[in-house]
Amino acid sequence: MNSSRPEIVCGSLCHLPETKAIVPRLASDYPRPQLQRSTWLNLNGLWKFAYDDEGKCTSPLDILQWDRTIEVPFAPESTKSGIGDTGFHPNCWYDREFELTKGEDRVLLHFGAVDYCARVWVNGQFVAVHEGGHTPFTIDITAVLNENGVQRVTLWAQDDPQDLAKPRGKQDWQLETHSIWYPRTSGIWQTVWLERVGKTYIDRICWTPHFERWEIGFEAFIAGQQNDIQVNIKLSVGDQLLVNDRYDVFNGELHRRIALSDPGIDDYRNELLWSPEKPTLIDAHIQLWDKNCQLLDEVRSYTAMRTVGIQRDRFMLNGRPYYLRLVLDQGYWSDTLMTAPSNEALRRDVELVKAMGFNGVRKHQKIEDPRFLYWADVLGLLVWEEMPSAYRFTPKAVERITREWTEVIKRDASHPCIVVWVPFNESWGVPNLVETAAHRNYVLALYHLTKTLDPTRLVISNDGWESTDTDIIAIHDYDNKPQRLYKRYGQDVKLADLFDRQRPGGRVLTLDGYPHHGQPVMLTEFGGIAYARPLDNLAVDKTWGYVRSADISELQLRYEALLGAVNKIEMFSGFCYTQLTDTFQEANGLLYSDRTPKFPIEAIAEATKGEEEDVFPGTIKTGWAQADPIQSLPH
Repeated sequence: MNSSRPEIVCGSLCHLPETKAIVPRLASDYPRPQLQRSTWLNLNGLWKFAYDDEGKCTSPLDILQWDRTIEVPFAPESTKSGIGDTGFHPNCWYDREFELTKGEDRVLLHFGAVDYCARVWVNGQFVAVHEGGHTPFTIDITAVLNENGVQRVTLWAQDDPQDLAKPRGKQDWQLETHSIWYPRTSGIWQTVWLERVGKTYIDRICWTPHFERWEIGFEAFIAGQQNDIQVNIKLSVGDQLLVNDRYDVFNGELHRRIALSDPGIDDYRNELLWSPEKPTLIDAHIQLWDKNCQLLDEVRSYTAMRTVGIQRDRFMLNGRPYYLRLVLDQGYWSDTLMTAPSNEALRRDVELVKAMGFNGVRKHQKIEDPRFLYWADVLGLLVWEEMPSAYRFTPKAVERITREWTEVIKRDASHPCIVVWVPFNESWGVPNLVETAAHRNYVLALYHLTKTLDPTRLVISNDGWESTDTDIIAIHDYDNKPQRLYKRYGQDVKLADLFDRQRPGGRVLTLDGYPHHGQPVMLTEFGGIAYARPLDNLAVDKTWGYVRSADISELQLRYEALLGAVNKIEMFSGFCYTQLTDTFQEANGLLYSDRTPKFPIEAIAEATKGEEEDVFPGTIKTGWAQADPIQSLPH
């Protein structure tokens, strides 16, 4: 990866013998886990690099001097990139040569993510523009390849560091990081790669499980030849073949529901259900054939049989009530920012979350690398996926977020780990929901657009407060007193009183005209207990947290007391604790920024899960706790 000359990387097996999951094959750094081909060309590594702060350059010919090198895919603000410059730089340029022989096949150039607007040239010829800092784009560069095999790709990334009308999430618009915002991420921050495909190939696939009928929805979109082609699909779990079907393609598309046959009273299909406790994945082998029985394309993928929904006031997984224990995950690393240091680091984060007693994460203000979702699929971790916010309400902001959010759902809809979509957080970008109809209409529009694009998952329109239409009432409450939290939401509280009287963050929970109509209620941000170790050299006045602990013992006591209270509140169908790791000046993680637990991970898990006991029939892992906190609570 550190070489300036790429080499072909072959797909290899990546097994996890210590888990019970059936692991689909994945090359160690393969950037697109759900549509894998056997060979690919990784263009990560050293690229030439230049800033153009005055915006004088509009083509590669304008760059008179490439005065730096950068290690892709790490953003220039990160130390790992070799640049480490966190100043304001609205234009950055990338360039590299690679060797690739031109043949009869087509060649696709993929960018995992470039923040924010990317323009691309290949061998000096302009080939594409893409806007949106969190989603991938692909370019067919076959027509511009050189015959001699030496190829050159150049990219111009435009990223106005102070533009508040673009989806930027936790990227700070001030020169120095402040409060809960972090260093900016400009330019390339996910893998750049190539692959060869035939003249006709599988461009995109989508999986949709239908648990109630034991069917798996499959969609394929074909590029190239449109007629007289077929798709062959094999589905298997381990050595057990489930399906071996062939379908005709019409107008370049295939839409089918694949039924898993009922074997009778001894129904093995129940063993196929995916959950955090038993993350069974179904391996898929997909081939594209023409009428002459010539193989046109071949890919590997995977799916799972699982369903999510709500039944009255409970979140449902596979038709049974399921209590959610989530942790807020910012997805940052000290040296690499939004880019994970390695594939192993992504896997390790999933393992740590599960070891701490959580069954899911709320990925906060970030669209994560698909390889994180792969490990969540494989190891069994629920994911709430949340759109990074803009911080101004303008027509341009509305257009940008709507377009990029649509691309996000298109990219990630096949991952079984994702159970909830969250287009807005805490009214960021729509600050006047109570007073302004346009703000309310925008939130409503994205809620219903999301439900249209993916009717199989839950949608939280605005996580935290001021809900309109929503599938879950999500509450943010950082009161650090366990007794007060319990009094506010505990057994003596009526729901009507909750919505009429409580104002966490000074905001109403639901807007007028959108009363609570029985949806699950969850505490989706709370905690924020800060502790910074002296060796981290964080100035006390710049360390962020909702409440500070003087030492580790106090942090542990506070966490145990707070979780003891929250786990007792039967009104809640789940919670999300803030947060997983320390993130720059935010010192309220359960882990330090290097992923070291602040107190024993077994103690974290015990407090997170509480005492596991069912409080109503059919509950899966409810874990309504009865542990005593520091202050005794009413029973």
